[in-house]
Amino acid sequence: MTGINAHQGSVPSPTGMIFDVDGVLVASPHERAWRDSLTQLMTEEWRHLTPSSSYHPEKFTTHVYQQYVAGKPRASGARAVLDHFNIPDAGVRAEEYARTKQALLERLIANGEFEGFADALRLVAALHRRGIPMAAASSSKNANTMMAQIDLANADGAPHGAEPIHLLQVFAANVCGRDVEHGKPSPDLFLLAAEELGVPPVRCVVVEDATSGIEAAKAGGMRAIGVARLDDADMLQKAGADIVVTNLDAIAVDRLAEGRLEH
Repeated sequence: MTGINAHQGSVPSPTGMIFDVDGVLVASPHERAWRDSLTQLMTEEWRHLTPSSSYHPEKFTTHVYQQYVAGKPRASGARAVLDHFNIPDAGVRAEEYARTKQALLERLIANGEFEGFADALRLVAALHRRGIPMAAASSSKNANTMMAQIDLANADGAPHGAEPIHLLQVFAANVCGRDVEHGKPSPDLFLLAAEELGVPPVRCVVVEDATSGIEAAKAGGMRAIGVARLDDADMLQKAGADIVVTNLDAIAVDRLAEGRLEH
């Protein structure tokens, strides 16, 4: 089953679509970078901290990543993970952790260790063909680098011509990595995306895979589609998602283009 129903709703047409990137559009190496960089620190520079913490490599699960890191600004995510594992002086060490993670992430991206989610690319391509205004809104400052390398041409089976169409090109607004006063779960980034799309928040639908992103969308007065790629449908529903799907092919594109949020 690809769709998990929370409840159905509708928004006034026209609809503005706002997409998170990591975990929604792109299978990025973010989680791996956060996990491996902490393992590096705790086995090298910070190994003396292990006895006084609750950290163990096996405890850094996908659930931990989704709950404490996904969707949040880099500094907030770093601090949240260190606090979760009771690592001493977390406030001081968060900057080093974030810096170490970023260096590893950049190496992974440079090596091409990421790919677009096929279902998400089909949805974006279908919306683009229908002229639906779309925005990319990720806390990650690496989102644009990845999207610029993903070819959207023929993603939904429709001819787009011989020239490649990169994912980055189809968004009418792009606020990825932009500095806002408050990161998710505050709605600042999504409100900025709506403003730059020229679509009132009440007419926007956010597509998110993280609870912090769902909460941010709802705080901004927007509808939210939760993408449960990691067996986390319950978490997304509890965060307030209007509908939750495990695959974006479940979304009724024609209805969405009419301003109705259904699957």
